[in-house]
Amino acid sequence: MTDLIPLPRYTHTYRGHFELGPDTRLVAGEGAGASERWLRGVLGAATGFPLAPGDSPENAIQLYIHPMVTKDLGPEGYRLMVLSHTVHVVGGGPAGLFWGAQTLRQLLGPDAFRRAPLPGREWRLPLTHVQDSPRFPWRGLMLDVARHFMPKEGVLRYLDLMAAHKLNVFHFHLTDDQGWRVQIKRYPKLTEIGSWRARTKFGHRASPLWDDKPHGGYYTQDDIREIVAYAAERHIAVVPEIDVPGHSQAAIAAYPELGNTDVIDTNSLSVWDNWGINPNVLAPTDNTLRFYEGVFEELLELFPSEFIHVGGDECLKDQWKQSATAQARIAELGLADEDELQSWFIGHFDKWLSVRGRRLVGWDEILEGGLAEGAVVSSWRGYEGGITAARAGHDVVMCPEQHVYLDWRQAPGEDEPVPIAHVRTLEDVYRFEPVPEQLSEAEARHVLGTQANVWTEVMEDHARVDYQTFPRLAAFAEVAWSALPAPAERDFADFERRMTAHYARLDALGVAYRPPTGPLPWQRRPGVLGRPKDGPPPNA
Repeated sequence: MTDLIPLPRYTHTYRGHFELGPDTRLVAGEGAGASERWLRGVLGAATGFPLAPGDSPENAIQLYIHPMVTKDLGPEGYRLMVLSHTVHVVGGGPAGLFWGAQTLRQLLGPDAFRRAPLPGREWRLPLTHVQDSPRFPWRGLMLDVARHFMPKEGVLRYLDLMAAHKLNVFHFHLTDDQGWRVQIKRYPKLTEIGSWRARTKFGHRASPLWDDKPHGGYYTQDDIREIVAYAAERHIAVVPEIDVPGHSQAAIAAYPELGNTDVIDTNSLSVWDNWGINPNVLAPTDNTLRFYEGVFEELLELFPSEFIHVGGDECLKDQWKQSATAQARIAELGLADEDELQSWFIGHFDKWLSVRGRRLVGWDEILEGGLAEGAVVSSWRGYEGGITAARAGHDVVMCPEQHVYLDWRQAPGEDEPVPIAHVRTLEDVYRFEPVPEQLSEAEARHVLGTQANVWTEVMEDHARVDYQTFPRLAAFAEVAWSALPAPAERDFADFERRMTAHYARLDALGVAYRPPTGPLPWQRRPGVLGRPKDGPPPNA
């Protein structure tokens, strides 16, 4: 059995094997350079074999791109043929070839995911024919590095984990009330002041516990360039998020004039040390618009992605209601209320980005007050926002919290560390369906894909991130990639069987996942208050 995850569209295994040895070569065709470099690097490290370049198809792994695969399976599709004397990995494009190479690595067994060879290992590929292509073009993971900073090496590691699961969009949540994580050279205080906080709430915001150690960190622009280049080698697009107009206290702490100065003393604000929805939001002034245009100008030089995420969620309007400046702007623009004021704010950056050849993405609150033309909606509060947007002709990324928020707890019971919200098991994620049944066939085409979100308020280090993310990300990856039947008809027992082999791959990669039997003693957080909710989540 091949035990592949995500499940390919077609797999057939024959008797026999192809054996890798020190004389096995890599033969790369035109356009295969990135996959060749990656495959030689990872398999060379795991096996100790040189996998030298060559021309002969005998005793070789052949990597090439072919237009027939593009025609039949698309640019991200691939065909993999393992014969007794040679291996063919054929992609519909560079990305498809890379996903085929990922499948090849899985076929070699868990030790192919190690960084150095183990003694006495035989390296055999089962004689196999695989044909595969993804269901969705957007298969994403959002990682929140604002609440708890993840150093660059951790981000690069997560890009490798994404690639191993054939995920191709990295949503990089870089700013929030609790920290600003990207260097903006024209505004140095964003990182000098905004990138660290004096202390951190430990657990849910109702917890009495504090970590009194300062917390912070940020990525230099060269760090960002490295991350983007590393992702591109793995055919992952990096979509940066700069949250506006809410979730902005770190920016206001650095530059107090960005806040509603006629309502509160913004000079007294510091980077927030707690969790929840913050009332301190950006002022809807020309100064604020010009400031963030400067931020986005530098970001566009760093991130070549078509999509730029501007947040737009959980913007409390209380300060705008009290602000003479905000009320004057509402009157000046002829708007009905504060919701339309937020729509105007988001619409400004939608137009600004469109002129520069980019597309704005925002959380589904950007629907309030009227949806910005051309905007893409990340539907997080359930399906409703995505349905509304798709019916209005807007593209959608489905990431409803009830299904794919991986900070939600994985099981009931007191041993579950810092339990948040409702229980979402591995099976729950596996039975998630990104396309709502209420959409017509034409409307469903606006669903670009789906995304799992990892919010890190209660994840203080990479081990906690691993625990919350895995193994559920493997189930999500199969939902995003594979042509699965309807949720109730999915073969979860078969997925669990394949996960037995996949856990060994995660072990080899050093992933601190939640074991099927429950948390290990050092994964628990006894006495740290969470916010568990009983029963199934509302189906919104």
